[in-house]
Amino acid sequence: MDISAAGYVQKAERLVRDVATSQAAAVGEAADLLCACLRGDGVIQAFGSGHSEAIAMEIAGRAGGLVPTNRLALRDLVLYGGEPPSVLGSPELERDPSIARRIYELAPVRPQDAFVIISSSGVNGSVVELASIVKERGHRLVALTSVRHSTEMKSRHPSGLKLLDLADVVLDNGAPYGDAIMPLPEGGTFGAVSTITSALLAQMVIAEVVRKLLQAGEVPPIYRSSNVVGGDEHNQELESRYAGRIRRGG
Repeated sequence: MDISAAGYVQKAERLVRDVATSQAAAVGEAADLLCACLRGDGVIQAFGSGHSEAIAMEIAGRAGGLVPTNRLALRDLVLYGGEPPSVLGSPELERDPSIARRIYELAPVRPQDAFVIISSSGVNGSVVELASIVKERGHRLVALTSVRHSTEMKSRHPSGLKLLDLADVVLDNGAPYGDAIMPLPEGGTFGAVSTITSALLAQMVIAEVVRKLLQAGEVPPIYRSSNVVGGDEHNQELESRYAGRIRRGG
């Protein structure tokens, strides 16, 4: 049992390779879905709660990523919905299905938009309810989840459904039940991995979207780093095409 940084890297590298190979077809399907969204003047709406919000940030509004993207978050209830900041202190918030409709209604969503919802467990009430609303409103949905973890969990949504049950495309981050990959001598595990493999999948999808757009002779709307010369001007010009539809802040 190699409990060390090197041991963690070895196991994480193996999982990264497995995910990259096993999810190649699903990545292509997700890219097709998102390309159709962009070609239809849609915006990619990304949502994740808890640590999964990091992957929504990977998709929406970062250097090297797609401009027509928007991040939804639990804090939208405060930033745009007038709720007191204290509401975000509840550990049960992401399990509450009732907040999902409010998050959706507070967002600058149009019918042609597509959604990427990220949740490794895929069972919490807010996530499943938002996925249900997304499908009810006719949007296409990509789910980024751990199939293994989700399969071993009971849904926390009244319907009994899970995120993966509602998606048009499922991307499996390969994380084990409980997320951690390193065993402890007396039982239990440490060393979470879902953020690594989920970020990989997000970037793989973006790479495929860019490839498909270039192959079709189209110019991908890509952010430049704001920390390079001309970055701000480039980004502001592209963002102006989606005025009122993408949020950058919060």
